[in-house]
Amino acid sequence: MTYKSQRIAYLFFATSMLLLSLQIVYGFIMAFAHMGYDVLHTVVPFNAARATHTNLLVVWLLSGFMGAAYFIIPEEAERELWSPKLAVVQWAALVVVGVIAIVGFHFNWWEGRKFLEIPRPLDYLVVVDVLAFLLNIGMTAFKGKRLHTTGMVLFVGLFAAALLYLPGVITFENQVRDSYFRWWVVHLWVEGVWELILGSMLSYLLIKLTGIDREVIEKWLYVIVGLTFLSGILGTGHHYYFIGTPKYWLAIGGIFSALEPLSFLGMALYGVTMARRGGRNHPNKMALTWTVGCAIMSFVGAGFLGFAHTIPQVNKWTHGTLVTAMHGHLAFWGAYGMIVLAMIAYAMPKLTGRKRYSGWVPEWAFWTSNLGMLGMTGAFAVAGISQVYLERKVGMDFLVVQKALQVHFLGLVLAASLFTIGIVLYIVNFIGYGLPRAELGDASEDADDDNLVPAAAE
Repeated sequence: MTYKSQRIAYLFFATSMLLLSLQIVYGFIMAFAHMGYDVLHTVVPFNAARATHTNLLVVWLLSGFMGAAYFIIPEEAERELWSPKLAVVQWAALVVVGVIAIVGFHFNWWEGRKFLEIPRPLDYLVVVDVLAFLLNIGMTAFKGKRLHTTGMVLFVGLFAAALLYLPGVITFENQVRDSYFRWWVVHLWVEGVWELILGSMLSYLLIKLTGIDREVIEKWLYVIVGLTFLSGILGTGHHYYFIGTPKYWLAIGGIFSALEPLSFLGMALYGVTMARRGGRNHPNKMALTWTVGCAIMSFVGAGFLGFAHTIPQVNKWTHGTLVTAMHGHLAFWGAYGMIVLAMIAYAMPKLTGRKRYSGWVPEWAFWTSNLGMLGMTGAFAVAGISQVYLERKVGMDFLVVQKALQVHFLGLVLAASLFTIGIVLYIVNFIGYGLPRAELGDASEDADDDNLVPAAAE
């Protein structure tokens, strides 16, 4: 750890671990409901469980991004965080908003717009909270000695994510218009500016873990940024196929959605190539494993599976089915969940001075969670394809089909159990690190040392 204020990141990382745990709980509630065991319906109805599950996903990822920014930006700007106290207040405000939203979902206090369910007063609090966050990291960058490309791309991605939240605050009485602009938030986040955040975090970790020259890695980052903007913006069109918009969106969405996997393929090649070329034997091999794994899994989940069902000729059958859940689970996990866990795996030894990145616990955490997620993706795929055939080709009633699909959710629950074991092991390892050390320079002898990078590579 280079700067004391980087310790603020721990608050956000710990929050991410807690919210991820809650998200898994609500995932099991929905999975058992799909199997016909909706025993908690009177306490947690399916619609409340679903809204809670998806919003917990968004918040724990955002918390992870913020923690990563508070860890990365001081190093990239070469100075302490502008206001550590503001960072703590901003973290507390984020937690308060999250708690109120979750409680509100259980009392039907929501807007009812998928992924943007939180009620309007909380929207305003989110805007204030994010503005405080941007002010803090922005002033840190502005007052720093310099800001490397990696830090600049991270800041631009976070700023754009905040800016693109604003269309979601506006509502329209016309359903088509409302859905049209809602996708400006949801799509342009996850298939646009969040990719900038992913690329910058990937770049930072590869610089630290592989020893490749910063200039080489950041050239790759420019390529990824270019591909993201080329395809991601107009790729929004694949959400407009069947909501009442003009038919030209079929062509625009189809063409640019077909280009979207290129940015994720670039990330996969980027991560694997940098890891193989690196001349450094960094002791934190698990952080590197999560980093390279993220690059590969993001291409499979977000790139390949996204492409597989956003072609108009395919999407006319698959939209609104469990095929979307197949793509969504592996995409969010591979592209964003894994990069947050990679960042935590790298940062925690730095923050605490304790080496816990070797041994069977972190290794099993990686493999069981990823194998579990692949199993869940397979279960969703089989269930989704069956749903498409029975509903949209055979013409069976929706509820009759849901009854027929119950058996597939047994496989989903088994795979989810394996995934959960991996996450539990990861959290156990996280807790084992303890709290961040109080002062710089008192790290244990076991802490990894970035000075292992060859001088020429630094």
